[in-house]
Amino acid sequence: MESLDGKVAPVTGASSGIGRACARTLSHHGVRVALAGRDAGRLDAAATGLPSPTITLTGDVAAADFGETAVATTVRELGSLDIVLSNAGVYLPGEFAESDVLAMQQLLSINVFGAMALVRAALPALLEAGQGDLIMTSSVSGHQSIHWEPIYSASKHAVQAFTSGVRRQLVGTGVRIGAVAPGMVLNELWGFGENSDDGSGAASDEGQNAAAMLAEGKGIASEDVAEAVVFMLTRPRRVTIRDLVILPSAQKI
Repeated sequence: MESLDGKVAPVTGASSGIGRACARTLSHHGVRVALAGRDAGRLDAAATGLPSPTITLTGDVAAADFGETAVATTVRELGSLDIVLSNAGVYLPGEFAESDVLAMQQLLSINVFGAMALVRAALPALLEAGQGDLIMTSSVSGHQSIHWEPIYSASKHAVQAFTSGVRRQLVGTGVRIGAVAPGMVLNELWGFGENSDDGSGAASDEGQNAAAMLAEGKGIASEDVAEAVVFMLTRPRRVTIRDLVILPSAQKI
């Protein structure tokens, strides 16, 4: 296993869900973390009590200059750049014929452009160092078209195609890129509160609470995804985990 101690990682979407869980888990592995998101108060709350040095970066990943600013600030404040977790994303289910066009534009700007722009900003430093890791938060919806979320599914297919293409360009550089693709995660994206990630949380729209759904294998916790990300990052440098799909055991998909 490769040690993560002392490495530096910006994590987007770090104020909630998978991003918050990844920031916390990485910090407990000794990673200095830059928590990035749009809500300063929620970022500060997510960073409170983390054992490693941390900073917060408030901004919108959909902004053209966000990636450059985030990378520059991370290097300046935390000393280097070793890992990038491109996690920020929004969700839009429903019938495509009834979709709000502005909501569609926002989703694609965050889920696709924001992810690409962050990687573009980070690559020069990683290539110069001759090593590093880029982890993209995808979805099982990026591996198959899911009809109840066609716009979201399309955005995650784009993330998959981007990750695969860039990975082939990076062969031999020492820089790895891979995607983690969860199924249903019981966090804010699906209407569960912050405390739902550990199974103690609020009731869902179906009247089931997160603890029951976790126990029945109908959902996984954000921490489960964070542990999968740590697995990807700690493989020997000779190993690249190209795609890691992580599903609830009872999710029929």
